[in-house]
Amino acid sequence: MNTTKFRKELMNIMPGYSWTVHRSNIYTKTYNTMTATGIQTAGFNRLSTARIVRWEKDGEIGYEVKSAGFGKRAPWLSEYTDSTLARALRGLQDHYEAVARSYGSHAFALKGARKKSDDK
Repeated sequence: MNTTKFRKELMNIMPGYSWTVHRSNIYTKTYNTMTATGIQTAGFNRLSTARIVRWEKDGEIGYEVKSAGFGKRAPWLSEYTDSTLARALRGLQDHYEAVARSYGSHAFALKGARKKSDDK
């Protein structure tokens, strides 16, 4: 796959990001990678950053997806790897949704316990 096809794949599955495909491919006899960075902005504020590495080794293709939150220097929050871009992105999204549910239930428990003690 070349960078043009990679960009087309990215734009097709995630059109809400502005994508930069990096030309610094690493290629050896058994390993080939391409990297892309996508950003979402509102004005001058960077809302989200995604980094996708597509690798091909011995005829096998994989995608590693990372994302970071608000700001240019925000740390990577998590990453997920799978055999297709769609599955890698869905896996990362599912992970974030599971974490949100977990944190939400803890916040709800703390809120409920605090209200009971405030009523006394």
